Amino acid sequence: MLLIFAPKYLRSMEFLPGFELNLHLIVFCFLAAMLFFQLLYVFLVYVRFAFYKEKPKGQPMDLPPVSVVIAARNESDNLYHFLPKILNQNYPQFEVLVVNHQSIDDSYHVLNALKMHYPTRLKIVEVERSKHLGTGKKFPLSLGIKAASYEYLVVTDADCAPSSDQWLRLMVSKFSDKKELVLGYAPYKMEKGFLNKLIRLDTVMIAMNYFSYALARLPYMGVGRNMAYTKSLFNSVNGFKSHYAIISGDDDLFVQQTARKGNYAIQIDPQAHCVSKGKDSWSSWMVQKTRHYTTSPKYQVIKKLLLGIYPLTLLLAWISFVILLFNAEYRLLSAAAFVFVISLKWWIQGKCMAKLKAKSFIALFPLLDLFYALLIPWIYYTSEKSSQTKWK
Repeated sequence: MLLIFAPKYLRSMEFLPGFELNLHLIVFCFLAAMLFFQLLYVFLVYVRFAFYKEKPKGQPMDLPPVSVVIAARNESDNLYHFLPKILNQNYPQFEVLVVNHQSIDDSYHVLNALKMHYPTRLKIVEVERSKHLGTGKKFPLSLGIKAASYEYLVVTDADCAPSSDQWLRLMVSKFSDKKELVLGYAPYKMEKGFLNKLIRLDTVMIAMNYFSYALARLPYMGVGRNMAYTKSLFNSVNGFKSHYAIISGDDDLFVQQTARKGNYAIQIDPQAHCVSKGKDSWSSWMVQKTRHYTTSPKYQVIKKLLLGIYPLTLLLAWISFVILLFNAEYRLLSAAAFVFVISLKWWIQGKCMAKLKAKSFIALFPLLDLFYALLIPWIYYTSEKSSQTKWK
């Protein structure tokens, strides 16, 4: 009987290779190792954000007075269009403090015209042009925080518009006796063109990372376009003093300095987003990305490794998989393992994207994930990471 059924049994097992020691076995073992690393990231990092749910609250807390701080340089058009949306937030007691930093456009006149309509709510700090002052964002932000009347601070940019009049209320609602830092989300407005899609993809991928890592108790950044913290927390690390010479870092390096176990929260409610317009040209976006990369040397080694291993193992997994497709012995088994891991990533990370209201990227996520893993290292290594890149 065994002899009768043996050929049929063996035919059903043909997808299994012989596992004889050769180059293809080594490549297959390498593929398995790379896929294992990808699974680790899915289950230890991204799954936390994919299934993140707001914890039910008890009695609503009293909303404390808040200072919104904005550093602006040559932002007259943006101040005219977007500042009223901040000044008209549905919040019991708050001030909006704009630091007009060495502007040469009509910002002074726009701000003073708005001041007439919001005499008690809008505060203006004028910084005159001086050859002794740099053009970085940290100095005006520090001035604004120092001039702020209240302990609770929400920071954003002049070119950002809150997605609703509940933005301030939702950001502040994350504060508590233990929570001193709130990480928000700041997407870019959807427009036509490949560059806009690329910028929005970059923003979604970055947000998916920093929210997931924060939930995994490894916070490493937020975005200065939508973040909140207490003045006490800011003063506890002497503000931006330790990285003042770097043009960027008011968000990521500040978060790495101040985020401790249990003292931070995330806010992803769509009504709490701050939306801005993406860059209009490839060169201007590259300048923006280059400015962000000036902080990378200050990152802890463990965080550099964690952020670098994911795209590296993804690229190596694709390469080894393509190699094995040309080998009949390992083709089916490697395809089964690869498709399983990619499908699982597609589901989990697709749920992350859905939470960020970026469903348009989910359909092509496996290809976009690969494209992004190739693009960002290329931008990083080809950009000139000078600490003197100008702000505005």
